[in-house]
Amino acid sequence: MTQTSLTHTTVLLNEAVDELLQATAGAAGAYVDATFGRGGHSRLILSRLSAQGRLQAFDKDLEAIAEAGRIEDARFSIRHEGFSHLAELPPGSVDGVLMDLGISSPQIDSPERGFSFRFEGPLDMRMDTTRGESVADWLATATVDQITEVIRDYGEERFAFQIAKAIVARRQERGPISSTTDLAQLVADTVKTREPGQNPATRTFQAFRIFINAELEELEQALEGSLRVLAPGGRLVVISFHSLEDRIVKQFIAKHSKEVVDRRVPFAEPVKMRLKACGRTRPSEEEVRGNPRSRSAIMRMAERTEVPA
Repeated sequence: MTQTSLTHTTVLLNEAVDELLQATAGAAGAYVDATFGRGGHSRLILSRLSAQGRLQAFDKDLEAIAEAGRIEDARFSIRHEGFSHLAELPPGSVDGVLMDLGISSPQIDSPERGFSFRFEGPLDMRMDTTRGESVADWLATATVDQITEVIRDYGEERFAFQIAKAIVARRQERGPISSTTDLAQLVADTVKTREPGQNPATRTFQAFRIFINAELEELEQALEGSLRVLAPGGRLVVISFHSLEDRIVKQFIAKHSKEVVDRRVPFAEPVKMRLKACGRTRPSEEEVRGNPRSRSAIMRMAERTEVPA
């Protein structure tokens, strides 16, 4: 499939849905697409559910909500909320949770959203444009130390301090940075060396997007929520696209895939394992050739064990 600025190719589409529907309840179960995006996973899930099956989706993006409105299916519903609200569903009421942590191609390729350094646009980057401050708003007042910390921790950028210092100097000389191309040019002028084939601004844009949307904090909340809402035998499927996300998912599954003994109370019953790790999957060479944006994707799967009495 050829991507354009108006289309989105869902990563690991069939693989994710195959794993999700291996839940004990199968096609008659209740499932959550925690990150609806442009609905690729949701549509395939619905096509494979029975008449008794149910699918609920979450998304913060108004464009995603509008896209979901095109699905006319009584088995489907969507909430205009981030997936950190997952825990609000009734305990043990869900047979599978799917989280696709990538941003959609229309989001990246829409200049007015401000996610990409390739297009001139406002420096926004909010997933939900109805609330919160934009990157431009934050940069208008943030200190060198605050900016450095964000770029270093969320972008893993070794020139974080130099970039932060340049941003504040620019603000003091000519006013705040408000456009994507201004920020990209400033970073390019500051960072003199970069990995072959990577734009110098890549890590900085990633860092600001993750920070302004509290993406890692929301992921941690959503993973904890999945433990609460998954029924025994339910499946957790998470697709991540960079090392910070994948590390959180990997550590979460590992933490809950073993019994925990409290050595301070040697005769107490160990805390039972709550998940069974079911491995990981990467996109095939064929998928990466057809959709280069899938190359960094890692999908991890786990199954909810019996809830201890």
